[in-house]
Amino acid sequence: MSSLNLDDFTDLIERPDGGVRRDAEAYRERRIVPPGALGRLDDLGEWLAAAQSAVPVRPIEHPRAVLFAGDHGVAALGVSARPAGGAGRLVRAALEGASPASVLARGLGVPVRVIDMSLESDPEGLPDEVVRHRVRRGSGRIDVEDAMTLEEAEAAFRAGVAVADEEADSGTDLVVLGDISVGGTTAAAVLVAALCGTDASVVTGRGGQAIDDLAWMRKCAAVRDALRRARPVLGDQLQLLATVGGPDMAAMTGFLLQSAVRKMPVILDGVVSAACALVGQRVAFRAPDWWLAGQRSGEPAQAKALDRMALEPLLDHGVTVGEGVGALLALPLVRAAASLAAELPEAVVPAAEEASEDASKLDSDSDSEADSEADSGAGAGAESLPGAGSDAESEAGSGSDAQA
Repeated sequence: MSSLNLDDFTDLIERPDGGVRRDAEAYRERRIVPPGALGRLDDLGEWLAAAQSAVPVRPIEHPRAVLFAGDHGVAALGVSARPAGGAGRLVRAALEGASPASVLARGLGVPVRVIDMSLESDPEGLPDEVVRHRVRRGSGRIDVEDAMTLEEAEAAFRAGVAVADEEADSGTDLVVLGDISVGGTTAAAVLVAALCGTDASVVTGRGGQAIDDLAWMRKCAAVRDALRRARPVLGDQLQLLATVGGPDMAAMTGFLLQSAVRKMPVILDGVVSAACALVGQRVAFRAPDWWLAGQRSGEPAQAKALDRMALEPLLDHGVTVGEGVGALLALPLVRAAASLAAELPEAVVPAAEEASEDASKLDSDSDSEADSEADSGAGAGAESLPGAGSDAESEAGSGSDAQA
C-alpha cells in the first residue's frame, strides 16, 4: 500500500487568478492594436498574466526544457521503429547537443535537463545529475506484467515532484516538458484508452518514427492486452501508472502536478506528456489550467487526451520526432505573446479628436435639453386641449337638447 496520498493535490492546486485575467483583458482593450487583431496571441498573453498574477505580463526569461528518459519493456514486441532498449543512445545524443531538441534549445537559449528514470543501459558514462533519480533498469512488458512495483511508482512520482520543486526554486518561469523513450507511445496509448474508455485501435498510432502495418498490428495487440490489465485499477492512478505506465511516466505525472502546485506553467510536447497530463487531471481537475499543448503530433491518443482536457495545440506542423521538439517549437510563440502583452503601449487619443468628441458631447447635451423643453411645452399645450374640447362638447350638447 502506498503512503503517497494523491488526493492532496486537489486541495493544493488552485486555478490561475481569474481577477488578474479580467484585468489583462481590460488592459488589452486599451492598447493600440484592436482587440482580436493578434488572434490567439491575445489569449496566450492573458493566460500568462493569470498564471503570473501580473498585469502587464512579465516576459518569459528563464524557460527550461525538462526531458524524462526511460526504456519500456513492451518495445521487445517490435512495436517501435527504434530498437528495444535504445533510449540510452538518444539520451547521449541530447547531452552531446546532437539531437533535434538540443539544436533547437541551443538556438533558443534554453537549457536542457535530462533525467534518467529507467534506461535499459548502464548508468556509467552519464552525469550524476542525469542518473541520480533512476528507479530501475527498464520497465516490465505491460501486456503480460506490471511496468514496475507500486513502491517504484511512488519513488518515481516523488522524483518528479522533487524535480518540479528544484526548477521552481531556481527561478524557472516556464517548462518545456518532453520524454526520451522507446516504447513510450505504446504505454501512453494504453493510459489514454483506459482513462477515456476507448478501444485499442482508436488510440494506437505509428509512433515518432513511423512503423509499418505489421508493426502497427503488433502494437495494437499489445495495447489491447495491456488495456485488459489496466481496467481493474482505474480507480487508483498511482497503481495505474505502476501497472501500464513506467517510471518515466510516473515521474512526469508527479512533475506536472507539482508544477501546478508551484504555479509554474508547462508546455506539453507529444503523446507521452499528454497521457501523463490526463492522469494528472484525474488526480486534480484544476491542474490542466496550468498547461499548454505545444503541438499536434498526429498520434490519435494525444488528440484524444487533449480533447478530454480541452487543450488546443498551438502548432500543427506534422512534427513526430518527440523528445520535446514540438513543445520547443511552440516556445517562441508563447514568448511573443508575452512580449506583445507586456510592451505594446496603450492607445493615445489625439487632442483634435478629444476636442471633437467634447464638442459632439456638448451638442448632444444641448439637443437633449432642447428636446426636453419642447416636450415640456408640448405637454402643457396638450393638457389645455382636453379642457377646451370638453367645454365645446358641453355647449354642443346643450344646443342639441334645446332643439330637441
